[in-house]
Amino acid sequence: MKLEIRGLEKLSFRERQVVALKEMGSSAEQIAKRLKISPSTVATLYNRARSKGYEVVIVIPGERLGIWDQPEDSDESEEPTESEG
Repeated sequence: MKLEIRGLEKLSFRERQVVALKEMGSSAEQIAKRLKISPSTVATLYNRARSKGYEVVIVIPGERLGIWDQPEDSDESEEPTESEG
């Protein structure tokens, strides 16, 4: 899985840090502790970044979802038996 943040060039360095951590599931308190800033500053940076219109895209390879490992025209997932060849 790959996390891609589009519109990152619109964000300040600190906004990028907050957005990356927030989008990976960290709480405001965890981010504040890690970046040594207050939770209210985290909220301000996150809201400012959101107003600038970034977009988060999660890229998951088809193989990991189990949708590209078989030929598209094949409806059967079973292996051929010995009598079938």
